[in-house]
Amino acid sequence: MSTNESPEAVNWLNHDEERAWRSYRRMVLAVQAATARDLADVGLSEPDYEVLSTLSELPGRTSTLRDQAAKMRWSRSRLSRHATRMEARGLLRREPDPADGRGCFLVLTDQGMETLEAAAPAHLASVRRHFVDRLTPEDLRVLERVAAKLRDDED
Repeated sequence: MSTNESPEAVNWLNHDEERAWRSYRRMVLAVQAATARDLADVGLSEPDYEVLSTLSELPGRTSTLRDQAAKMRWSRSRLSRHATRMEARGLLRREPDPADGRGCFLVLTDQGMETLEAAAPAHLASVRRHFVDRLTPEDLRVLERVAAKLRDDED
């Protein structure tokens, strides 16, 4: 709270709103921690998997660094540093982007594709175990509707 604001100006959460907010945060953290742990068991981080899976779905298995950073809601410099580590592991390579002198293309390598294909079954089992199988089909539909209301229009 800003020191310039009076306590009356704060729109505090009521009991139900606070309980819902805290439940949401705990749910996201629990599912994310569990799936991240399972990905780590197969040698990947969540960002690694996001980059690999996104690139695998694109024509030429290629994306601009700018577009990938926007999708992940990361800065270009943060993704560039992460891509450097992935490149050192042979998972992707960079190519110059003639339309953006400061940017580059991220290209999924064959090794990156093989790594993704090897990790996907374990990751999907993890998503099922920690998320999908704990919910009913109606829960999933409701969650999808709620998520659509809360996310930006990036999709």
